Formats: sequence, structure tokens, C-alpha cells
Amino acid sequence: MVGVIIVAGFILGKLKVITSEMNKHLITLLLTVAWPAALFRAYPQAFDAELFSDFLWGLVGGVLVLGTMIALSKLIFNKWLFKGELAYMGQFAFIFNNASFLGFPLVMAIYGEDGLLPYCGFILVFNLALFGYGVYLFKRKLDWQMVRSTLLNPNVIAVVLGTVFFLFSLQLPSQVNGAIGSVAAIMTPMSLLCIGFMLSRAKLKALVKKWRLFVAAAVQLICGPLVAFGLMQVFGFPAEIATMMILLQALPTATSLGLFAEKYGGDSTSASELVLISTIMSVVTLPIMLGLLITG
Repeated sequence: MVGVIIVAGFILGKLKVITSEMNKHLITLLLTVAWPAALFRAYPQAFDAELFSDFLWGLVGGVLVLGTMIALSKLIFNKWLFKGELAYMGQFAFIFNNASFLGFPLVMAIYGEDGLLPYCGFILVFNLALFGYGVYLFKRKLDWQMVRSTLLNPNVIAVVLGTVFFLFSLQLPSQVNGAIGSVAAIMTPMSLLCIGFMLSRAKLKALVKKWRLFVAAAVQLICGPLVAFGLMQVFGFPAEIATMMILLQALPTATSLGLFAEKYGGDSTSASELVLISTIMSVVTLPIMLGLLITG
């Protein structure tokens, strides 16, 4: 199903049924409405100690993996090897992958609803880091406005509220809960359509000359899952959650890289190209890395 919808997005992009402007609006809708609704709905309506333990494993895994990736990004993407803006874009791409648009539908397809609890734990840390440190990489400064916008991000609020409702077995009125579920249901198909559209915009001939972008993408796609694998082994994570962490780190870089670059005055063209290259390369690297680290 995942591949079919991505192909549909690719075709719609080629036919110009989906345009660049439309895609931007769809991504905004996903980030501010559909994804928060999906994250909130990921929690069971009644507390379960075992499921809460899975959430905590995901939370701790997120702290370990993202903390390590941030530290490594400064060493790998330094100003001597990657000049100018590319050093910061490379750090962003290395740390933040497509755990939202691609990660959510993959986790849902592979693990079902039970797999969404550890995913929510991971994504809470991911969003705090993305809208905090991710913004910092472009603004190069930390201010109160950044902290406030991070804490008030709809996805962070959705996970926090979902956790509170889960812990205390709180329930919304059935009509409200049903409405949130209907909005959440568009997350998977719409996000995959956006990825398909992005692939349809790729101009491979123009990208071939930009070898540094290929190097940055390759480093992210190979080192990410290796880091996750090492940490999961060292800290003895449960097998299923360890596999999920490796899967998430094997995904291409976050589509938000291009959006952040455009919003905060970065090189939005190169940022979008890096996202495209990473997404295309992941078609090859994703199954290889999962085969080596999970079944090997």
C-alpha cells in the first residue's frame, strides 16, 4: 500500500495535478493538523502498564539516538569539510530524518496500532529537538521565542495531551473523538502523496554535479541506522523497539529541511535538493541497512 500511494503521488506530480504550491499547503496541513491528530489518537483509551513501558522505551531511545546524532553531526559536518551553509544543512539532514511523513505510515503498516506508543515516545523527543535545535541551526542563536514556539508546537502538545489522557484513562466525547480520528486518518495517504510528488520534481541531470549533497545524504543514510543499532545493543532495548529505532534512522532526511531553509533565510534550493537526493538514495540504502542490521 505504501509504495502504491507514493507512485500515485509521483504520477500526480508529473501530470501537474499536484503543484509545488499545493504541496506546501498540504505539508502545512499535515504538520499542524493531521499529524497532531494522529499522534493524539495513537494512545489507547485506557491505561496499560506494558504499553506505557513501550512509550518510555521509545522516549529514552529518542534521547539516546538524537543526542548522539547531534554530537556526531558537529564532528562530521564541520566548516573545513563542508563549506558555508552546507555545514549547517548537513547537520540538520544528519540529525533529522523523515520520521513524520514516512515514519508514521511505515510504523503503522509494520507494527499496527501497538507500535505507535514507542513511536510517540520517540517523536516527542524528535519534535522538541526539531523545533528547538533544528531552528537553531538556521538562526544560529537561542532566544525565548524559539523555546516558546517549540513547547507550543501542535505535535508536542498532542503527544503531551495524549500521554495525560492515557495515564489517567480520560476520554473525550465520542463525537469529538470520532472527528479527531477522521482527521488522523488522512495522515498516512496524504504524507505518502507528498513524498511521491517530491520525487516527481527530481532533476537528476542537474543534481549529479552537486557531489557534496550526495556525500551528505550517504553519510546520513548509513551512519544513522548504525548509530541506532549500536545504542540499542549497548543499552539492551527490547528487540521490536530496537528494530523500530533502526528503521526510523534508516529513513531519508526530513522534508522540513527545505521548509526551514525557506522560512529562516537559508539556501532553500540546496536544502530541497538534499532532501530529494536522500529520498532517492534511500530506495537502495533502506533495505540494505535493514537487512544488515536487523536480519544479519
